[in-house]
Formats: sequence, structure tokens, C-alpha cells
Amino acid sequence: MTKKYSELRSRMSPESQARAEAKARAMLAEMPLHELRQARGLSQKMLAEILHVQQPSIAKIEKRTDMYLSTLRSHIEAMGGQLEVIARFPEGAIRISNFSEIGNSDSTPKAGV
Repeated sequence: MTKKYSELRSRMSPESQARAEAKARAMLAEMPLHELRQARGLSQKMLAEILHVQQPSIAKIEKRTDMYLSTLRSHIEAMGGQLEVIARFPEGAIRISNFSEIGNSDSTPKAGV
């Protein structure tokens, strides 16, 4: 017998509901590029069309652990987002502003960059 999530959640204690919500927020706050694309409802093919590249290029980008900021910025912007570079220190967080113009002078995304 299948039960609705809302029904199960209503039986949870307020503390359990709060813990579950905190875990969900933490999971959504950090995810790999391919999960972000999927969460945005985009296939690799759809994203490739937006970026004017072939689908295998998207697969390659999503597997990379190191890439140019301009490549990552193009990928994020194609999903409707905005990339910010933040440095976190014990004293606080600093937004690095000299990367804000990367990619804006040349709007043509580069697949292998």
C-alpha cells in the first residue's frame, strides 16, 4: 500500500520534520553539476542546444573536476543561473569581483575550454 509523503510527514514529530527539512536544504545547497542540471529539468541535449555544442561536450564538462571559470559560468548561465566566486575565511566571506566580467566580452561558449 502506497502512502503519500504529506501523510507520512504529518505523523512526524516537529523535531523530525525540522531535521528532515534541514537535511533537504543541505542537499540542495551543494550538488554536482549533472544533478543541478537535472534539478533544473534540463537534459544534456537541451543544454547542448542552448550552448551551441554537441551533447558529448556537456557530458565531458559534467565529469570534469577542473575547468575554466568561463566554461562553468557559461554552463550555469545556460541553466538560468548566475555564477559567483566566494572566498570564505574565519572572519567572513568575500565575493571575488574580478571574475564577474569573465565570459562577458566573448559570449560564444567554448566546449573544450
